[in-house]
Amino acid sequence: MKTVQQWFDEYGESHQNPTNKLIHWLAVPVIYFTVFGLLWQLPMPFTLFAEQQITWPLLLAVPALAFYFSLSFAIGLGMTIFTALVVWLIRVYQAQVSPDIWVLSLTLFVIAWVFQFIGHKIEGKKPSFFKDLQFLLIGPAWLLGFILRRLGLGV
Repeated sequence: MKTVQQWFDEYGESHQNPTNKLIHWLAVPVIYFTVFGLLWQLPMPFTLFAEQQITWPLLLAVPALAFYFSLSFAIGLGMTIFTALVVWLIRVYQAQVSPDIWVLSLTLFVIAWVFQFIGHKIEGKKPSFFKDLQFLLIGPAWLLGFILRRLGLGV
């Protein structure tokens, strides 16, 4: 298994252009949010508790967060906090705006991916996930790594 730095170095090879980096700073967190939003309302075929609070994105977050913790404790903790923020935002949106989070999510998902591909066109390099789908999980961690290093917390 690659180290977190090996993942970041390989991901960073196709993310050198300042415009592409800026697009990623905006689009990657939005895409993370929208994946949760798109899956949020899919019905669960089973109920674990009387009042079901388990959703598909929460269930799928477990192996993703395990992957992040396998990279580093700081990345795992940071992504857990970010995931909790995403869940909170979805619940606030549903309570205040509309229960149909998938509509907003689909719209933002398409817009964010269009910008991601524009960024890679500017960069002149294909997105990393074309080589390895795990890079879809590395993008958010790569951004978090910048934040952690800026705060002096290391990765």
